[in-house]
Amino acid sequence: MAPKIIRTVAALRKEMAPWRAEGLTSAIVPTMGALHEGHLRLVREGFTKADRVVTTIFVNPKQFSATEDLGKYPRDEEADVAKLAAEGVNLVFAPDPGEIYPSGFVTAVHMEGPAKAGLEDKFRPHFFDGVATVVAKLFIAAGADYAMFGEKDYQQLQVVTRMARDLGLATEVIGIPTEREADGLAMSSRNRYLSKQERQQATAIHKSLTQAAAKIRAGGKPQSATRAAIRSLTTLGFKVDYVAARNAETLAVPKTAGEPLRLLAAAWLGTTRLIDNIAV
Repeated sequence: MAPKIIRTVAALRKEMAPWRAEGLTSAIVPTMGALHEGHLRLVREGFTKADRVVTTIFVNPKQFSATEDLGKYPRDEEADVAKLAAEGVNLVFAPDPGEIYPSGFVTAVHMEGPAKAGLEDKFRPHFFDGVATVVAKLFIAAGADYAMFGEKDYQQLQVVTRMARDLGLATEVIGIPTEREADGLAMSSRNRYLSKQERQQATAIHKSLTQAAAKIRAGGKPQSATRAAIRSLTTLGFKVDYVAARNAETLAVPKTAGEPLRLLAAAWLGTTRLIDNIAV
């Protein structure tokens, strides 16, 4: 059975109100569409936590800078809804930009902390304020008990978690491990842009992170391990934006031994930018 498609916040609240009245719990899975197996994993995990699942499809213009082509972002609502129907999703919230950002909209959520870690924010300084603003609006609109986010976008996960905590929002953010292809490549909507040869090369990112993590666990210094990963990827033809070892919660540069660590990487392969991360 196809899920009901909702276009307005008022309609979303109207549909979800009876669930709460019946004592049913709900989970929200925010997406920008172009759904793949990683997104569907979030939906399945949502059903393990809640009675009902709402998936949002909204290409958020506030996440795009003037140099990024918002118009070229892949959109296929019909295919996305078909995939969500197969997973039993109860509602799809697919608003127009004017519904989320009506005329005269001037409010934004400004993030520090994990949003200013010198990782993704170094290359897309506008990005996390845009993410935090739209996610806060979605959380407030839906009032869901849980929100499912993938660990592949690890900095985003930490930003959203901190935002919800700091603003006292009732929705609990749940991080879900990265869904990977059989050869280790993190699933991403961007993988479709890789040529056949690039697709084979792309596995090197996960391999280099795995090797760096092993060196650190064996007693090596994080900085030395990440430098070696950068050299390896560069030799293989990647243009590396960063490979970094950070505190797993704050994303700050680690200062003491024994801190929980996360290795994060971003690199270009041809015209495609890939990101990945793993725990140490």
